[in-house]
Amino acid sequence: MCGRIAVIASPEEVAAFTGVGDLESFPPRYNIAPTQPILVVTAGPPRPPGSNLPDRAALLARWGLIPAWTKNPADLPLLINARSETAIEKASFRNAMRHRRALVPVSGFYEWKKLPGNRRQPYWLRPRKGGLVALAGLLETWAEPGGSEIDTAAILTTGASADIMHIHDRMPVVIQPEDFGRWLDCRTQEPRDVVDLMRPAQPDFFEQIPVSELVNKVTNVAPEIQDRVEPLPEAAPAKVAKPKAEKRQSSEDGQMKLF
Repeated sequence: MCGRIAVIASPEEVAAFTGVGDLESFPPRYNIAPTQPILVVTAGPPRPPGSNLPDRAALLARWGLIPAWTKNPADLPLLINARSETAIEKASFRNAMRHRRALVPVSGFYEWKKLPGNRRQPYWLRPRKGGLVALAGLLETWAEPGGSEIDTAAILTTGASADIMHIHDRMPVVIQPEDFGRWLDCRTQEPRDVVDLMRPAQPDFFEQIPVSELVNKVTNVAPEIQDRVEPLPEAAPAKVAKPKAEKRQSSEDGQMKLF
């Protein structure tokens, strides 16, 4: 799955990577959590003649997709991820897969490894070569009862690559730059035409950095949450046995003393 992301690149780097042109200034974000706004890139209107940029647009969307047909979001679970294997058929994601595929540019994402003793070791996963990576996203616009509209998004996941399997059995779908156009083209590329793009990243694509439990709290947003630490031991902490109370006996007859 994918439950936390980070974008620590500059707006200029994000714009150049996704081909959207200029972006408004924004600060580095080290710990982006569900329900918070995330930057998504979609197919956009045609560029003016002479432009060498692709027809793409960027916008902010709430992380947690709300299907357009939803009457009350409280009746649905928080849809931050969509399984790529079933998104084409699922009612919650079917329309977005057909009409509103998107890219979610990130510097990396966090994942938690379950350990014995109800413990979890967080990892920061970033491209081994550095820079940004584009995760496959879905976009949906939900109309509130009052008439206002809100853009919402989910990140597609797939089975984890062999090197990440020891942390978690799922990972976000990565779209390579040479496939941006095909993924975003919802006019000529139907969902069945882009199924081949929804696959695990190549082994060794992501560097896996054990980090501290600071990342567990959404209020921790400073750079140090990405500092490498020694991972928690795999074995559960040994339980210390409590000493049993000893019976006091008389040194004369072995009977229990009353006084």
